[in-house]
Amino acid sequence: MNTTSSPRKLTLDDIADVRAYERERDEFRAHVMELKRRRRVHVGEVITFLFETRDTMRFQIQEMARVEKLVTDQEIQIELDIYNPMVPDPGQLTATMFIELTSEAQMLEWLPKLANVERSTLLVLSNGEQVRAVIDEQHEQGLTRTEVTAAVHYLRWQLTPEQVAAFGEGSVQLRIDHPAYLETVELSDLTKAELINDLSG
Repeated sequence: MNTTSSPRKLTLDDIADVRAYERERDEFRAHVMELKRRRRVHVGEVITFLFETRDTMRFQIQEMARVEKLVTDQEIQIELDIYNPMVPDPGQLTATMFIELTSEAQMLEWLPKLANVERSTLLVLSNGEQVRAVIDEQHEQGLTRTEVTAAVHYLRWQLTPEQVAAFGEGSVQLRIDHPAYLETVELSDLTKAELINDLSG
């Protein structure tokens, strides 16, 4: 996917250097935490989705640069290339899917049980139409094991203009139809309003 053609994508000019970021960090972090609160959706016992946006991805890159002391344009560009695909273009939604496990016993139980769960997520629109998520291409290349899933996945939904219209017209469900994890939740009005902004551009 071309990560530079959309005006939404982050560029080097969007990433503050370390000193400048320290001056804005507290305020920007509070802003992003509130964004995440509105964009986080729990589905079933152990899976949570965070619908990403430009600011959540900028925060990810800024924090990475801060911790790892990345200062050159080349180092920052590597991070931009990694995270820009998760900045949704108009007509798209992107989300990080977390399988939230806190013990080795849980990991041994759930990660094999949920193999291929990343291919089992869909949006159900108010007209009954279903839009299945696809896996981010870079992330998919790193998935080498088929008998067990990873704890984190990066997903994208591509909606047609008609589907975007249907998204805004009524209730929307986030559904997992994996045989070992059949779960559905309805998006809250707060989350739906956030995602309509992503879709509308």
